[in-house]
Amino acid sequence: MSNTPSAATSASSSKSKAAGTSQAPEKRKSLFQKELQHMMYGFGDEQNPLPESVALVEDIVVEYVTDLTHKAQEIGSKRGRLLVDDFLYLIRKDLPKLNRCRELLAMQEELKQARKAFDVDEDLKQNLAND
Repeated sequence: MSNTPSAATSASSSKSKAAGTSQAPEKRKSLFQKELQHMMYGFGDEQNPLPESVALVEDIVVEYVTDLTHKAQEIGSKRGRLLVDDFLYLIRKDLPKLNRCRELLAMQEELKQARKAFDVDEDLKQNLAND
């Protein structure tokens, strides 16, 4: 790394940006610790990874989701509201991620339809039982 003023400025601005986007690990409550431990194990880490590793991965995930949400909000502000399509637009070039999101959205719609059909069946049974 060079000692030029622009390199020092960019390094300090990236540190301040990182410090401004997330709180210190000891001050911030762990939101996804158990889930991340399971995911890390699934991807080849130890069954009980170091807490520091989990905290680091959590910081990275929270920062990514926050940045993605802010970008989607910028896109949605032109229209006046935030839509799922804003997120899909942002990840359009990452095909595995885009395909997984579409798969999960389709699954969500299937579950919604199944719940609706189940509720209708329950209401029909109650009406028949009351008659």
